Amino acid sequence: MSHVTKIGVVGAGNMGSGIAQKIAQEGIPVVMLDLKEEFVQRGLATIRRLLQEGVERKLFKPEQVDQILGRVTGTTDFTALADADIVIEAVFEDKQVKADLFKKLDQICSPRTILATNTSSFFVREFAEKTSRPDRFVGLHYFYHPAKNRLLEVIPHAGTSPQTVEKSLLAAKLHGKTSILVKDAPGFAVNRFFVPFLNEAARMLEEGLAGVPTIEEAGKRAFKIGMGPFELMNVTGIPIAVHAATTLGNELGPFYTPAAVLKAQMEKKANWDLAGPVDEAKLPAIIDRFQGVCLGVAAALVGEGVASIEDTDRGAKIGLRWILGPFEIMNKIGIGKTYEVVQAICRKYPDFKMPAILETQHRLGKPFEFNFVDLEVKNGIAYVTLNRPEAMNALNETVVAQLDRRFEEAEADARVKAIVFQGAGKAFVAGADIRYFVEKIKAGRIPDIVAFTRKGHELLLRIEASKKLTIALLDGLSLGGGSELALACQAIVATPAGSMAFPETGIGIYPGLGGMLRTARHVGPELAKYFAFTGAALSAADAQAFGIVTRLVPPAEVDAAIQALVAAGRPDKYAARPLPEKFKPFAQLFEKARTPVLLSGKIPDGVSAELAGKVAKTLGYKAPMALRIANEIVDRQAGLPMREAVEIELARLKDIFATADALEGLSSVGTRRPEFKGN
Repeated sequence: MSHVTKIGVVGAGNMGSGIAQKIAQEGIPVVMLDLKEEFVQRGLATIRRLLQEGVERKLFKPEQVDQILGRVTGTTDFTALADADIVIEAVFEDKQVKADLFKKLDQICSPRTILATNTSSFFVREFAEKTSRPDRFVGLHYFYHPAKNRLLEVIPHAGTSPQTVEKSLLAAKLHGKTSILVKDAPGFAVNRFFVPFLNEAARMLEEGLAGVPTIEEAGKRAFKIGMGPFELMNVTGIPIAVHAATTLGNELGPFYTPAAVLKAQMEKKANWDLAGPVDEAKLPAIIDRFQGVCLGVAAALVGEGVASIEDTDRGAKIGLRWILGPFEIMNKIGIGKTYEVVQAICRKYPDFKMPAILETQHRLGKPFEFNFVDLEVKNGIAYVTLNRPEAMNALNETVVAQLDRRFEEAEADARVKAIVFQGAGKAFVAGADIRYFVEKIKAGRIPDIVAFTRKGHELLLRIEASKKLTIALLDGLSLGGGSELALACQAIVATPAGSMAFPETGIGIYPGLGGMLRTARHVGPELAKYFAFTGAALSAADAQAFGIVTRLVPPAEVDAAIQALVAAGRPDKYAARPLPEKFKPFAQLFEKARTPVLLSGKIPDGVSAELAGKVAKTLGYKAPMALRIANEIVDRQAGLPMREAVEIELARLKDIFATADALEGLSSVGTRRPEFKGN
């Protein structure tokens, strides 16, 4: 990976200052430039205010704010950008202003500097052509507010080099963005269907189909969102909606052209009046109209190769905060219903044609299929990427099946010497998809959970025994099944952002994919119990001290670390190692004779009463049955061959998922603290 040690942002308005703030929050030095000192100071003041709000909401500590501000340099001096790795333009949407800016940056910046535009309206290529470095020019389209919204559209034009794309994706990851790769096309991906959503609301108002409150409510229900189209325009600015629709209309035709009432509202310089009653009887027809427009446009852009099905859905869920993406909605309401509502739009707007991919899917009569696991081979190394960042790469039946297939493909490829497993976004893998377990328990289909888990075990055993070196790239949060996947690999390369944890006993179950078993082989059964029972996080640094993490490196050195591991050959994964001193008291606390005492809520003899008291309090929040079964499993697994030990773990799954505590704990995730009864 290339280094990204300094980023420049031109423009200190709300967008520019927000981009600079996010970059600085993630530890990267940033230069924020504007033409006048007063603009720079205003931008810095905005950053300070938002960070202070973060302190009040307990998102930051005061000392963190000082550190973040220390990474932001405000200036009017263009030469301060000369040595930046990337310079992002975030000025207002005026084509000539942007073009002139890029000509100036091209002359000032180092030849290695990547220039990026945050435009939402113009082609990226139009600005790239104004520079002497079109190969080092890319679109980076942020979404409001950029310090909070995780989505980033990365938009290469036809002449952007692969190295520039790779470095842009790296920069996105380093400053906490979930990126989607999008073709240089009108509206890119998200605005292509979002702007027509706003415009169609105005058209329905213009036609007298319903009043603002009814159309607003229909928009919320159609896509399960908190703000409807009119409120969204009030918040982001009606002129922005008009400008975006005008640009799309000029490029793509009358269907995208702004409604007359929308332009009239802009000229009034007034927000939409949202007050008034909702006519429930009119909602179904309006919902159909909204879905016909948005789903039809989403299918059209995918058919044109602007973005993938998966990235289009990610754009909606992450950038617009829809509960489901357009293609997930199509599957949910049915392809037949989707075809019907889009066909109605085609009849209403003759220049909008039925997308070919929807025509094909309708003919097949099947839902769309999603790919969540990618495979890429580079320099003899296969990279298997769990690409479901909107769900933190959580594992379900589909993901595990695709992971299995990609691993099988990589193993069969003669070019491949090593297989690296990694997660897209900020997480490695945040465990199993909780909804899967809840649905199966409620349906009385616990054997399905056992079968799913057995398949997972078989995959992890193959990964561990592979003749090709298997490596987990742990550069983010890893929970439950994610930690178990990492532990199954023959080596782990981690960055300081990496961590592992087993939260299962806090949600009524136990780690069921070999997490306790493999942790015990690394650090002993005592500490395996400590981590599994308490859910305590294991940092990348501590995991390296244990020998669990093979290499701990900065993000920019990951590729070199992987190459070095491949050259060195398969390491002795479970080689005996001394325990770090700070963990010895925990190992003593969870010795076989003391654990039952601790689980009963009492303080065992011969250990620190203070430490035991703290641990006992933590265990008091866990599911008692899960703790007892997990304790039995760890004790019985000790000294057994791997496959026999796995069978012991699998044998108790029916017992644990049949408990009331399992349903209580799994159902409570993300909403409340579970109340365990011990049964």
